[in-house]
Amino acid sequence: VQLQASGGGLVQAGGSLRLSCAASGRTFSLYSMGWFRQDPGKEREFVAVISWRGGSTYYADSVKGRFTISRDNVNTMYLQMNNLQPEDTALYYCVASPDVLTTTAGSYAYWGQGTQVTVSS
Repeated sequence: VQLQASGGGLVQAGGSLRLSCAASGRTFSLYSMGWFRQDPGKEREFVAVISWRGGSTYYADSVKGRFTISRDNVNTMYLQMNNLQPEDTALYYCVASPDVLTTTAGSYAYWGQGTQVTVSS
C-alpha cells in the first residue's frame, strides 16, 4: 500500500486546512487509516484514526472538537482542521494498517510522506 498526503500549508491562527491522503495498491486490505504529526525536537504524536470499513473514529484530546477525520468510499482519507493554533504546527503523516486501529505509531505498517502545516500567531 502506498500513501500520498497533500494539503498542508501556511495559515494564520484560527484558520482552517484540509489534508488528504490517497491510498493505492492493496487498499482492500486496509483496516484503519490515520494521522500522526511531529514537530522538530518533539516526539511523534497521534492525531486521529478512522476505521476503514465501519467509519469509527478516535481523536487525540488536543484536537478533539477542532479536527474531523473522514474517508470516501474509494481510497482517500481526509483531515479537516479548524481553528488551527500555533501548537498545531508540525509535519503531518498519514498512516494505514491492515489489522489494527491504535494510537501507537509503531503499529502502523504503512506511512506516507509528510505534509507540512504551519500556523502563524
